[in-house]
Amino acid sequence: MLLFTLVPLFTYGQNPVTESFQKDTLIILKSNPSEGFNNSYLLFIPKGTPKNKLTYLLVEPNNTGKVSDSMEVHKKSAIELASISSVGNNISTYLKLPLLVPIFSRPDSIPLVYTHALDRDVIFEVGNNLERLDLQLLAMTKNAQDVLKELDVLVHDKFFMNGFSASATFTNRFLFIHPEKVKAAAMGGFNGELMLPLKQFKNNEFNYPLGINDFKTIFNKECNLVELKQIPQYIYMGKEDQNDAVQFNDAYNNIERYTINSTLGNNVQGRFVNCQNIYKKENISAQFSSYDEVGHWTTSSINLDVINYFLKQLQE
Repeated sequence: MLLFTLVPLFTYGQNPVTESFQKDTLIILKSNPSEGFNNSYLLFIPKGTPKNKLTYLLVEPNNTGKVSDSMEVHKKSAIELASISSVGNNISTYLKLPLLVPIFSRPDSIPLVYTHALDRDVIFEVGNNLERLDLQLLAMTKNAQDVLKELDVLVHDKFFMNGFSASATFTNRFLFIHPEKVKAAAMGGFNGELMLPLKQFKNNEFNYPLGINDFKTIFNKECNLVELKQIPQYIYMGKEDQNDAVQFNDAYNNIERYTINSTLGNNVQGRFVNCQNIYKKENISAQFSSYDEVGHWTTSSINLDVINYFLKQLQE
């Protein structure tokens, strides 16, 4: 039996005699530890989503933008992201793709655990709702497949991912951990360091989340670089974006900060160029874009570029 509630602002628009959803629909799926996820998640199904036609699920990790011990704060932010204002919502609405947004917390009581960026600290959380958020998100996508199937919305096993700022960082790191699950991804305003497919760079060890040096120790498997390099990625930044998470303790510790600043540069724009060069050298299937007169935000033209990028992936 599916356990879900509908947000009152939205009408459940599924109609068995029509070929697509008639209204925007937002569903809250409650946490289900027996299914592998200890946090709730959202499913947004835009008006016009076709039924009984195979498509892709779009996943965008939530990013509240601040710490709070109140789950209601994170839930409200995730609802806005899923249904009102985000690049993911734009993609979902224009391409008629169901959108999954997890409701992960970012507790004020443990402010250095940057859950929404899937940082090193949260990967080592055990015995609580923050344990292995990457695996919880995978379990959510599997559960979402079943929920959508009951609504006659059919999705592939692989899914699209999108993120901006911290959620872009989450997405970037998730691709390294589970590359076999992602069809294509877009990431903007990554504001730190793209994870590198390297164990060392300039004689420095690059441990998770900087690189893959201790990947096997942490995840009990080798990083599947063959699969990773095949994932189409769209990675973009505004040329005026100076939002640099590397310089803050919640995003990176002192060792990580020194390693990044001394090898890739202490300026986020220069670092973006250096990361691009490494990705190209290592044959990562990434398309990079920089936007004039844009800071740490997106614009309608950027959103359209991202939409068109995923449209191209749908057609291939």
